[in-house]
Amino acid sequence: MQIIQTVLALALTLGILVTLHEYGHFWVARRCGVKVLRFSVGFGKPLFSWYDRHGTEFAIAAIPLGGYVKMLDAREGPVPEELRDQAFTSKPPSQRIAIAAAGPVANFLFAIFAYWLLSVVGVTQIAPIVGEIASKSVAEQVGLRKGMEIRAVDGHRVSSWRDVNMRILERAGEQGAITLDVSGDGTSGTVSGELGGWSLSDENPYPLAEFGITPWRPDVPAVLGEISEGGRAQAAGLKSGDRILAVNDQPVNSWFGMVDFIRGAPEQTLTLTIERAGAKQSVQITPKEKKLDNGEIIGFVGAGVEIVSWPDNVLREVRYGPLAAIPVALDETWADTRLTLVAMKKMVTGLLSPSNLSGPITIARVAEASVSSGFEDFVRFLAYLSVSLGILNLLPVPVLDGGHILYYTIEAIRKKPLSDAVQTVGLRIGMAMILTLMVFALYNDLMRL
Repeated sequence: MQIIQTVLALALTLGILVTLHEYGHFWVARRCGVKVLRFSVGFGKPLFSWYDRHGTEFAIAAIPLGGYVKMLDAREGPVPEELRDQAFTSKPPSQRIAIAAAGPVANFLFAIFAYWLLSVVGVTQIAPIVGEIASKSVAEQVGLRKGMEIRAVDGHRVSSWRDVNMRILERAGEQGAITLDVSGDGTSGTVSGELGGWSLSDENPYPLAEFGITPWRPDVPAVLGEISEGGRAQAAGLKSGDRILAVNDQPVNSWFGMVDFIRGAPEQTLTLTIERAGAKQSVQITPKEKKLDNGEIIGFVGAGVEIVSWPDNVLREVRYGPLAAIPVALDETWADTRLTLVAMKKMVTGLLSPSNLSGPITIARVAEASVSSGFEDFVRFLAYLSVSLGILNLLPVPVLDGGHILYYTIEAIRKKPLSDAVQTVGLRIGMAMILTLMVFALYNDLMRL
């Protein structure tokens, strides 16, 4: 079931972003008088299609890993005399550049709109308050302490752990000092220290943890919430509100400690000491064996945790008016753009391992997680991925939009196009680069599994 959800999340994510990207090309092509033959979301054989009054075929294809806009083009075959003025190749370089750039521009515009929408609707963020600091970590050397709230990183204001995560990620692999504005116990100040070239691990990098920070979270007691119908917890007589005090006479201090016991004992009988209505009693339960997608076998009883509320003093309600939200959306989009460009630069220069590059499997897993987390997380994920897609397509690599823009710019300067031979060689090099990148990203995905 989880695999199906992941595939559907990937199809939904790519479907939205690809449609927006290709619509950018389509919209500008139409405005430039180019005849569009097909607008396809996905590759391969169309699952279904329809035509508009201009004769353009709109199709949904079987492989949801991209899309394309096919225009009337003299390079692909003879063009009827009466349609030559509508061919893409008949248009001046400036219009062809505009058509090629329209896809990435659409991705950036969507990101701006997404962040604007979130700013207007309003979101509740958890303040970046430090929980634990790892011994001998960069965070400890910088001077961060438990209970401090991080207000800014290197002069950039932050209001959530997402903001902190992105700012710290930008400094991965670098030397020099990092400065954080902090507050706590009614005071505020600045802490700083040397990074010392700290870097991310090659597998499942998590900047905060590797920097040495564990975010503060409220204690989650081992109190049962929802009990699944027909599950082992219900069969054992457990009820919502039961507090687990011990498992096999070993004290349980939190929900996560109790979960560790359950997961580690598939089909093994456990004795739970519980508190119900102020009285203690013992209950025996045998966790059901459950196999995860990665092959791991765990115990499972079918019981959820009682919801724990976050204290009001750590919640931050962020909402802007429609006009005030515009600069906020632009700042968020620029932050995503900067992060992507910095990460690419660091991979090229060796400051960041190329193993951090992700492919479709990782995108699918993150998409599924963000969909499950709710509207805000999914929209933020779409916005960030849209920016990444826009930047990737603007790279001056033949096959990509940026490569076409490069060709048309050279043609505008030279007053004539590059020879077919040169363009063919560039196309082959571009294809080789993209295929190599895709294979490497897929390899990284498989290694993470």
